[in-house]
Amino acid sequence: MNTYNQILNRVNSKKASFVILIDTENISTDKLPIFVTKCVESEVDFIFIGGSLLLDMQFDQKIKTIKKFAESIPVIIFPGALNQLSGSADAVLFLSLISGRNPEHLIGNQVLAAPMIKKLSLEAISTAYMLIESGQTTSVEFISGTNPIPRDKADIAIAHAMAAELLGFKLIYLEAGSGAEKTVPNEMIRKVSHATKIPLIVGGGIKSPESANQKVSAGADIIVIGNHFEKNNDSVFLKEFSLAIHSKS
Repeated sequence: MNTYNQILNRVNSKKASFVILIDTENISTDKLPIFVTKCVESEVDFIFIGGSLLLDMQFDQKIKTIKKFAESIPVIIFPGALNQLSGSADAVLFLSLISGRNPEHLIGNQVLAAPMIKKLSLEAISTAYMLIESGQTTSVEFISGTNPIPRDKADIAIAHAMAAELLGFKLIYLEAGSGAEKTVPNEMIRKVSHATKIPLIVGGGIKSPESANQKVSAGADIIVIGNHFEKNNDSVFLKEFSLAIHSKS
Protein backbone atom coordinates (compact mmCIF):
# COMPACT_ATOMS: atom_id res chain seq x y z
CA MET A 1 0.00 0.00 0.00
CA ASN A 2 1.41 3.39 -0.95
CA THR A 3 1.73 6.23 1.55
CA TYR A 4 -1.19 8.27 0.27
CA ASN A 5 -3.53 5.30 0.61
CA GLN A 6 -2.35 4.88 4.19
CA ILE A 7 -3.37 8.50 4.81
CA LEU A 8 -6.75 7.95 3.14
CA ASN A 9 -7.38 4.79 5.14
CA ARG A 10 -6.93 6.68 8.38
CA VAL A 11 -9.15 9.54 7.21
CA ASN A 12 -11.87 7.16 6.00
CA SER A 13 -11.70 5.33 9.33
CA LYS A 14 -12.25 8.66 11.13
CA LYS A 15 -8.79 8.50 12.68
CA ALA A 16 -6.80 11.71 13.06
CA SER A 17 -3.07 11.40 12.36
CA PHE A 18 -0.13 12.67 14.40
CA VAL A 19 2.88 13.87 12.38
CA ILE A 20 6.27 14.82 13.74
CA LEU A 21 8.20 17.22 11.51
CA ILE A 22 11.96 16.77 11.78
CA ASP A 23 14.00 19.72 10.55
CA THR A 24 17.28 18.08 9.53
CA GLU A 25 19.16 21.31 10.16
CA ASN A 26 18.20 21.27 13.85
CA ILE A 27 19.15 17.73 14.81
CA SER A 28 22.38 15.81 14.39
CA THR A 29 22.48 12.29 12.93
CA ASP A 30 23.65 10.75 16.22
CA LYS A 31 20.56 12.05 18.05
CA LEU A 32 18.06 10.75 15.52
CA PRO A 33 17.85 7.10 16.73
CA ILE A 34 16.71 8.06 20.24
CA PHE A 35 14.23 10.66 19.03
CA VAL A 36 12.73 8.44 16.32
CA THR A 37 12.44 5.57 18.79
CA LYS A 38 10.45 7.89 21.08
CA CYS A 39 8.18 8.70 18.12
CA VAL A 40 7.55 4.99 17.55
CA GLU A 41 6.79 4.42 21.25
CA SER A 42 4.38 7.40 21.21
CA GLU A 43 2.49 6.01 18.19
CA VAL A 44 3.34 8.81 15.79
CA ASP A 45 1.60 8.01 12.49
CA PHE A 46 3.87 9.75 9.97
CA ILE A 47 7.21 11.53 10.00
CA PHE A 48 7.78 14.61 7.85
CA ILE A 49 11.38 15.61 7.16
CA GLY A 50 12.57 18.86 5.66
CA GLY A 51 13.62 22.43 6.44
CA SER A 52 13.23 25.98 5.23
CA LEU A 53 16.94 26.64 4.69
CA LEU A 54 19.48 24.85 2.50
CA LEU A 55 22.31 24.19 4.93
CA ASP A 56 22.11 20.44 5.56
CA MET A 57 24.53 18.38 3.49
CA GLN A 58 23.48 15.09 5.16
CA PHE A 59 19.83 15.11 4.10
CA ASP A 60 19.84 11.68 2.45
CA GLN A 61 21.86 10.06 5.24
CA LYS A 62 19.52 11.41 7.89
CA ILE A 63 16.52 10.01 6.04
CA LYS A 64 18.21 6.61 5.93
CA THR A 65 18.82 6.81 9.68
CA ILE A 66 15.22 7.79 10.35
CA LYS A 67 13.95 4.93 8.18
CA LYS A 68 16.16 2.47 10.05
CA PHE A 69 14.54 3.29 13.41
CA ALA A 70 11.04 4.33 12.30
CA GLU A 71 9.83 0.73 11.92
CA SER A 72 6.51 0.93 10.04
CA ILE A 73 6.09 4.72 10.23
CA PRO A 74 6.13 6.24 6.70
CA VAL A 75 8.77 8.92 6.20
CA ILE A 76 7.60 11.76 3.96
CA ILE A 77 9.74 14.60 2.63
CA PHE A 78 8.30 18.05 3.32
CA PRO A 79 10.65 19.93 0.97
CA GLY A 80 11.86 23.45 1.45
CA ALA A 81 13.96 23.39 -1.72
CA LEU A 82 14.82 21.32 -4.80
CA ASN A 83 17.82 19.69 -3.14
CA GLN A 84 15.61 18.18 -0.44
CA LEU A 85 14.79 15.01 -2.35
CA SER A 86 15.84 11.44 -1.63
CA GLY A 87 14.90 8.04 -2.93
CA SER A 88 15.30 6.72 0.62
CA ALA A 89 12.02 8.31 1.72
CA ASP A 90 8.59 6.73 1.27
CA ALA A 91 7.03 9.78 -0.38
CA VAL A 92 7.31 13.51 -0.94
CA LEU A 93 4.71 16.22 -0.51
CA PHE A 94 4.61 17.74 -4.00
CA LEU A 95 3.82 21.24 -2.78
CA SER A 96 2.33 24.18 -4.60
CA LEU A 97 2.15 27.39 -2.56
CA ILE A 98 -1.35 28.35 -3.72
CA SER A 99 -1.85 31.09 -1.12
CA GLY A 100 0.88 33.15 -2.81
CA ARG A 101 1.27 34.48 -6.30
CA ASN A 102 4.96 33.75 -6.79
CA PRO A 103 5.13 31.59 -9.95
CA GLU A 104 8.39 30.01 -8.77
CA HIS A 105 6.53 28.34 -5.90
CA LEU A 106 3.28 27.76 -7.78
CA ILE A 107 4.77 25.81 -10.71
CA GLY A 108 8.39 26.79 -11.43
CA ASN A 109 10.14 24.61 -8.84
CA GLN A 110 7.67 21.81 -9.50
CA VAL A 111 8.71 21.64 -13.16
CA LEU A 112 12.35 21.38 -12.12
CA ALA A 113 11.64 18.79 -9.43
CA ALA A 114 9.37 16.50 -11.45
CA PRO A 115 12.11 14.77 -13.51
CA MET A 116 14.17 14.15 -10.36
CA ILE A 117 11.18 12.69 -8.51
CA LYS A 118 10.42 10.41 -11.45
CA LYS A 119 14.04 9.28 -11.64
CA LEU A 120 14.04 8.46 -7.92
CA SER A 121 10.73 6.53 -8.27
CA LEU A 122 9.53 8.59 -5.31
CA GLU A 123 5.81 8.67 -4.55
CA ALA A 124 4.62 12.26 -5.01
CA ILE A 125 1.54 13.47 -3.11
CA SER A 126 0.21 16.68 -4.64
CA THR A 127 -0.40 19.13 -1.81
CA ALA A 128 -2.02 22.57 -1.86
CA TYR A 129 0.10 24.56 0.59
CA MET A 130 -1.52 27.61 2.19
CA LEU A 131 0.24 30.02 4.52
CA ILE A 132 -2.00 31.53 7.20
CA GLU A 133 -1.14 34.73 9.07
CA SER A 134 0.42 33.83 12.42
CA GLY A 135 1.26 37.12 14.10
CA GLN A 136 4.87 37.25 12.90
CA THR A 137 6.93 36.76 9.76
CA THR A 138 7.79 33.07 9.41
CA SER A 139 10.72 31.50 7.57
CA VAL A 140 8.48 30.16 4.81
CA GLU A 141 6.86 33.55 4.29
CA PHE A 142 10.21 35.34 4.11
CA ILE A 143 11.93 32.83 1.83
CA SER A 144 8.96 32.38 -0.53
CA GLY A 145 8.35 36.10 -0.84
CA THR A 146 4.60 35.63 -0.45
CA ASN A 147 1.96 37.07 1.85
CA PRO A 148 -0.09 34.74 4.06
CA ILE A 149 -3.88 34.61 4.04
CA PRO A 150 -5.21 36.91 6.81
CA ARG A 151 -6.28 34.84 9.80
CA ASP A 152 -9.66 36.62 9.97
CA LYS A 153 -10.46 35.94 6.28
CA ALA A 154 -11.79 32.39 6.33
CA ASP A 155 -13.69 33.02 3.11
CA ILE A 156 -10.40 33.55 1.25
CA ALA A 157 -8.99 30.32 2.67
CA ILE A 158 -12.16 28.46 1.68
CA ALA A 159 -11.99 29.74 -1.90
CA HIS A 160 -8.35 28.66 -2.21
CA ALA A 161 -9.14 25.23 -0.75
CA MET A 162 -12.07 24.76 -3.14
CA ALA A 163 -9.84 25.67 -6.08
CA ALA A 164 -7.24 23.15 -4.88
CA GLU A 165 -9.86 20.41 -4.72
CA LEU A 166 -11.15 21.20 -8.21
CA LEU A 167 -7.58 21.23 -9.56
CA GLY A 168 -7.10 17.69 -8.26
CA PHE A 169 -4.78 18.20 -5.31
CA LYS A 170 -4.72 15.22 -2.93
CA LEU A 171 -4.08 17.15 0.30
CA ILE A 172 -4.65 20.64 1.68
CA TYR A 173 -2.09 22.00 4.14
CA LEU A 174 -2.97 25.02 6.31
CA GLU A 175 0.34 26.29 7.69
CA ALA A 176 0.93 28.98 10.30
CA GLY A 177 4.70 28.43 10.02
CA SER A 178 7.45 26.98 12.17
CA GLY A 179 7.46 28.57 15.62
CA ALA A 180 4.36 30.62 14.79
CA GLU A 181 3.05 32.99 17.43
CA LYS A 182 -0.57 32.09 16.63
CA THR A 183 -1.96 28.85 15.23
CA VAL A 184 -4.37 28.45 12.32
CA PRO A 185 -7.75 29.60 13.72
CA ASN A 186 -10.08 26.75 14.65
CA GLU A 187 -12.99 28.44 12.89
CA MET A 188 -11.00 28.61 9.64
CA ILE A 189 -10.16 24.91 9.97
CA ARG A 190 -13.83 24.11 10.55
CA LYS A 191 -15.01 26.06 7.52
CA VAL A 192 -12.35 24.71 5.16
CA SER A 193 -13.04 21.17 6.35
CA HIS A 194 -16.76 21.56 5.70
CA ALA A 195 -16.19 23.10 2.26
CA THR A 196 -13.87 20.36 0.91
CA LYS A 197 -13.62 16.57 0.91
CA ILE A 198 -9.88 15.97 0.67
CA PRO A 199 -7.66 15.39 3.75
CA LEU A 200 -6.74 18.51 5.67
CA ILE A 201 -3.31 19.01 7.30
CA VAL A 202 -2.82 21.70 9.94
CA GLY A 203 0.53 22.80 11.40
CA GLY A 204 2.44 25.65 12.94
CA GLY A 205 2.60 26.98 16.50
CA ILE A 206 0.68 24.14 18.16
CA LYS A 207 2.25 24.04 21.62
CA SER A 208 -0.13 21.96 23.75
CA PRO A 209 -2.08 18.70 23.51
CA GLU A 210 -5.26 20.69 24.20
CA SER A 211 -4.62 22.93 21.19
CA ALA A 212 -3.93 19.89 19.00
CA ASN A 213 -7.18 18.28 20.15
CA GLN A 214 -9.10 21.45 19.32
CA LYS A 215 -7.69 21.42 15.77
CA VAL A 216 -8.83 17.82 15.34
CA SER A 217 -12.28 18.63 16.73
CA ALA A 218 -12.50 21.52 14.26
CA GLY A 219 -11.89 19.17 11.32
CA ALA A 220 -8.14 18.69 10.87
CA ASP A 221 -7.29 15.18 9.67
CA ILE A 222 -3.54 15.48 10.25
CA ILE A 223 -1.74 17.52 12.92
CA VAL A 224 1.91 18.45 12.40
CA ILE A 225 4.15 19.27 15.36
CA GLY A 226 7.78 20.20 14.76
CA ASN A 227 9.48 23.15 16.40
CA HIS A 228 7.97 22.37 19.81
CA PHE A 229 9.74 19.04 20.21
CA GLU A 230 13.00 20.38 18.89
CA LYS A 231 12.98 22.67 21.93
CA ASN A 232 11.32 20.30 24.39
CA ASN A 233 12.76 16.79 24.14
CA ASP A 234 10.09 15.30 26.40
CA SER A 235 8.84 11.80 25.56
CA VAL A 236 5.99 12.05 28.10
CA PHE A 237 4.71 15.22 26.42
CA LEU A 238 5.07 13.48 23.05
CA LYS A 239 2.72 10.74 24.28
CA GLU A 240 0.26 13.34 25.58
CA PHE A 241 0.11 14.93 22.14
CA SER A 242 -0.46 11.52 20.60
CA LEU A 243 -3.35 10.73 22.95
CA ALA A 244 -4.94 14.14 22.38
CA ILE A 245 -4.81 13.81 18.59
CA HIS A 246 -5.89 10.17 18.50
CA SER A 247 -8.87 10.82 20.78
CA LYS A 248 -10.96 11.64 17.67
CA SER A 249 -13.51 8.87 17.13
